[in-house]
Amino acid sequence: MRPDIPIPTAPAAPPVVVPKTTETTPKPIDPSAQSFVREQARLEQEKENAEKLRQSELNAEAERIAMREEQLRIEAARAERSARAEAERVEADRQTFAKQETERAEVARQEATRKELQRQEQLRQAQLETVRQEQLLQDAARAEQAAKAEALRKETERQELARQENLRRERVNQEDLGRQELGRQGYQRAENARLEAARKEAAREEQAKQAELEVTRKAQQLEAARQDAIRQEAARQEAVKQETLRQEQLKRELAQLEKAKQEEEREERLRAIGRQLNEEAAQREAAKKPSRSLLPTVSGLRRGWLFGRADPNADLVQYAENMSKKFELNMAFDMLREVVKQRHVSPMVTVSIRADGSVEKVIFVVSSGVLAIDEAIRQIVTSYAPYGAFPPALARQYDVIEIRRTWVFDTAIRLQ
Repeated sequence: MRPDIPIPTAPAAPPVVVPKTTETTPKPIDPSAQSFVREQARLEQEKENAEKLRQSELNAEAERIAMREEQLRIEAARAERSARAEAERVEADRQTFAKQETERAEVARQEATRKELQRQEQLRQAQLETVRQEQLLQDAARAEQAAKAEALRKETERQELARQENLRRERVNQEDLGRQELGRQGYQRAENARLEAARKEAAREEQAKQAELEVTRKAQQLEAARQDAIRQEAARQEAVKQETLRQEQLKRELAQLEKAKQEEEREERLRAIGRQLNEEAAQREAAKKPSRSLLPTVSGLRRGWLFGRADPNADLVQYAENMSKKFELNMAFDMLREVVKQRHVSPMVTVSIRADGSVEKVIFVVSSGVLAIDEAIRQIVTSYAPYGAFPPALARQYDVIEIRRTWVFDTAIRLQ
């Protein structure tokens, strides 16, 4: 489309005025006048040609400007459409990512809830089983006491029967004397009665002995059942303990993975800030202590993490607290008293400790922004080593632990 640009027009050439003469007869034309007229006509023609040329150039330039404006408008519309499409794509990706993150978080929450409910159900079943085992033990103890009481009662009855039998025998002896006086026939009847009584007494003693053996056998069975129940209970408690430890370890690992993921994202944003300082500090540390800097990296080490102060592993938390107190309660602040007067941010430092208490490495997750402060912190950590060997329970789990704290300086060092 050609823009509506007013095209300038050349002014009309002034008419050639021919002087009138009153003479009827033509006069001869002066040659100089003829030359002037021709020159004037030539100039007018050139002026007209130049005006036409300028007008055509103006028209061509207007067309070029119109085409350029149209092209710029098309390119601007194309760029706007591209930018809008890119913004829509970025927004769609963001919404998709947010939706996926929300779904993953919900799945993780549901899984944690399910595991927690399962753990509570297992604990409840364990408690019920413990109560049942206690009831069995109490029943076994009551049965054992009843058996002992029955055996005691039978023994008492047997002794009482023996006493009565002795008394009877004495009476029989006395009666024998009488029977000897009364005659042989009466003596024979008394002797028969005595023998019968002795036989019955022997039968009663045999029954009492058999009953005592039966009571002893039942007591042994109850004791064996009780010992078996104790062994089963111990095995069950050990299994519950192992399962609880496994669940806690799994929970700690999940929490550590989540924390590691968050820290990794944060470290990725902050790594550019502290990379240069860390490399320079590492070079200086290698120059000071080549024996430690040249230690080989062992990829198979079991590593534990403590990012903050809270963790289900009480031994790990206690070890980190003991290490922090070395900095907070001693005179370590004197090494930083002057440099911390400079404007800085609170650094976040990860200290890796080996099982023997030596320092494996010191990493600045967030630098203080002052090289002297970072170097002083590194010197404090290495100068106060070793920090003591791991407790046996902690050493069975980890070869290296990484403790991350934020260092705050006011009148002393405080690790948060």
